[in-house]
Amino acid sequence: MEEARAVLARLERIEALEREGAGVPSLLVELRELMREATEWAEREGDSRAKEAAAALAGAGDARVAVGSNA
Repeated sequence: MEEARAVLARLERIEALEREGAGVPSLLVELRELMREATEWAEREGDSRAKEAAAALAGAGDARVAVGSNA
């Protein structure tokens, strides 16, 4: 249950940052933490579909950061 609360709190922080017009670096930090927390939640729940989704999200995030750093 603690993992779910952490994910929801992180989503609220991300939404607040977006409303405040935060820069990309600040949002990326929060999004990376969101992925980490979501992965922990999926691991704790033991749901294979949740684990796969979290891994795919993390992989997509890594690919976008890599592409963005080459620009």
